[in-house]
Amino acid sequence: MPELPEVETVRRGLLPVMEGAVITRAEVNRPDLRWPLPERMADRLTGRRVTTLRRRSKYLLADLDSGETLLVHLGMSGRMLVSGAQLGAFYHDHPAPQKHDHVVLHMAGGARVTFNDARRFGAMDLMPTDRATEHMLLRDLGPEPFGNDFNAPYLAGRLRGRRTPIKAALLDQRIVAGLGNIYVAETLYRARISPLRLAGDLAEAQVHGLVPVIREVLAEAIEAGGSSLRDFRQANGELGYFSKHFQVYDREGDPCETSGCGGRITRTVQSGRSSFWCPACQT
Repeated sequence: MPELPEVETVRRGLLPVMEGAVITRAEVNRPDLRWPLPERMADRLTGRRVTTLRRRSKYLLADLDSGETLLVHLGMSGRMLVSGAQLGAFYHDHPAPQKHDHVVLHMAGGARVTFNDARRFGAMDLMPTDRATEHMLLRDLGPEPFGNDFNAPYLAGRLRGRRTPIKAALLDQRIVAGLGNIYVAETLYRARISPLRLAGDLAEAQVHGLVPVIREVLAEAIEAGGSSLRDFRQANGELGYFSKHFQVYDREGDPCETSGCGGRITRTVQSGRSSFWCPACQT
């Protein structure tokens, strides 16, 4: 599932062709994705200008001049791909239509934005912009990791007394928005904290140290274009390469990269999900 860096990478790739541009024609090629698509979705998008393209947690939000906002969730295999536009040093021609091109936005100027999703675990919705924070997917989200509301005193308050593992706490979207399995694993490794430690048992200095490490890991991942493990692609179709810099995630049995550690990366299953960590230096 794409996490914050992947979604932010897609947003930045879409900005040049979507923000400020008019959707001259919208094609909706099926009635549903993970859930039913909005009624009259094509009509409600056609002719509308995208005033702002933003991100909230793992969701893309396109504010329209109609007073509605288009929400896009990539799901497990969803891609937002741009063609007919100059992206960086390369011009991307329009490809032939593909089987899983479920929604296609034809933008003024000739660009085309295609939502392709082979597994259909993604989602799209339209909602009033002034009530977007009340949407069922957004209303319970915690603060953004890069925002001023996410700080050491806040995180310490949310973790205080919690008897759940710190990994589970950081994956809780109500505590901090956008973190997923990959970046929590990398964060805890850099912070030298075991994913098995109970959140409420961490020392104050450890909790305070998590905030800058979370931001550091996410910023590096965004700079690298996210992590491509299976289906994720940037808006220009390229892979993200932060996966080449993983220090623990998906490295079971490899030597720990901490100088002088001598340990090896272990995989532990927590709540049905893999945790990768070094028992020798994460305590």
